[in-house]
Amino acid sequence: MFEEVIIEKLVHGGQGLATLADGRKVFVWNALPGETVRVRIIKAKHSYAEAIAEEIVKASAERVEPSEANYLATSPWQMMTYDAENKYKREIVEELFAHEKVNLSKADAANGLAEVVHDDRPWNYRSKMEYSFWGDDDGLHLALHQRGSHGKQIVQGSRLALPAVDAAANAVCAELNKFSVRAGDLKTVIVRADQQGRAVAALFVKRQTFDGLFGHSPETDMDTALPSELQGLRVYYSNPKSPASVTTDLLYELGDCLLHDDLLGTSFVYDVDSFFQVNLPVFEKALTVIRKQLGDAPVVTDMYAGVGSIGLSVASESVDLVELDPASVRMAAQNAETSLRRGGSAATVIEASTEKALDYIVGDRPVIFDPPRAGLHDKVTARVLEVQPKTIVYLSCNPATHARDLARLQAAYDITHFEIFNFFPRTPHIETLAVLSLRALI
Repeated sequence: MFEEVIIEKLVHGGQGLATLADGRKVFVWNALPGETVRVRIIKAKHSYAEAIAEEIVKASAERVEPSEANYLATSPWQMMTYDAENKYKREIVEELFAHEKVNLSKADAANGLAEVVHDDRPWNYRSKMEYSFWGDDDGLHLALHQRGSHGKQIVQGSRLALPAVDAAANAVCAELNKFSVRAGDLKTVIVRADQQGRAVAALFVKRQTFDGLFGHSPETDMDTALPSELQGLRVYYSNPKSPASVTTDLLYELGDCLLHDDLLGTSFVYDVDSFFQVNLPVFEKALTVIRKQLGDAPVVTDMYAGVGSIGLSVASESVDLVELDPASVRMAAQNAETSLRRGGSAATVIEASTEKALDYIVGDRPVIFDPPRAGLHDKVTARVLEVQPKTIVYLSCNPATHARDLARLQAAYDITHFEIFNFFPRTPHIETLAVLSLRALI
């Protein structure tokens, strides 16, 4: 089903918004404001539809030729200029915050949001990628899902990725081809690289025995030689009925699966399984702002702490790190030990969900939030409004839930600093940072 529509604006999520002939709203991939496009409906609901623009009848001056054929799968904003991307990200945030009536009048952005913070590097920035597989008469290939279909597209890598990431992914694929492994026996491969170009990978397979890769067998030791592109490899059995990269059992590990990076002079260790930001230069810009806003606060609480990358980078004396994921907790403990040994901040690591660690949110110390896309749990918001920490730092990967949470916190807080960060160029993803100060009683 094809229909010609005019794109009104871009919405949160990255699609263009238009109206179909029957009055339903349609969310369109590969479309820019002001364009006339012919769309293919990929999902039809009673009140709305989703579509892909297959023909650009009248193009925007901001449209450019995408760099990759499969761009709609991983980076659907490749078809606009980088300046346009940053402009639209700011406009989307402005609309979301206006809808929730978030008051920025006392923030640095009082006279309109500042330019989106980025580092002029729209390509080769991602330190982590996940690839699927495709098998044909020529063997096994890396692949990515095609948006709007159930199919996959063969790829050599991604222009978003650090070169070391794609080199390692292709090295794993080449090894699998030596053993004529079927694509049906595989799920995905996740590859991470640090800023020095060292790469590690996690391969998720559907078979409970999967020996042979890089010379591994149950009888050999774990010091099997890996190719220069790969520092370490974990092979996981993943139940075929579970999502792609869910671990059921670790089959074996080869090499060294730990990576190392510095943030604002603080050293961190992490692995392929633990959470770590994928665009470190832009992340450091955000950390610099957070450290400045916290000043010399002696004790800080970092909720959703991951491996401790925010709290340990910005705390002046000590920090409580609250994290639920066991892999991240292990890395956070190592990072806390390293920080203390090198004269940095002391840290206590608490393995718990934020909503079950509410006692660590107290009135006499700043609290840092960096939650998943769902934002703050209602219990967390209620606890903050009850004990009223003087300062809140809230970094968000979802401006919609960020705006919702900030609107609730306005009952007791003023937003005194606000910025937008482009951690994920050529994609619609947006990170926002807000610093809140407890409102003085009159």
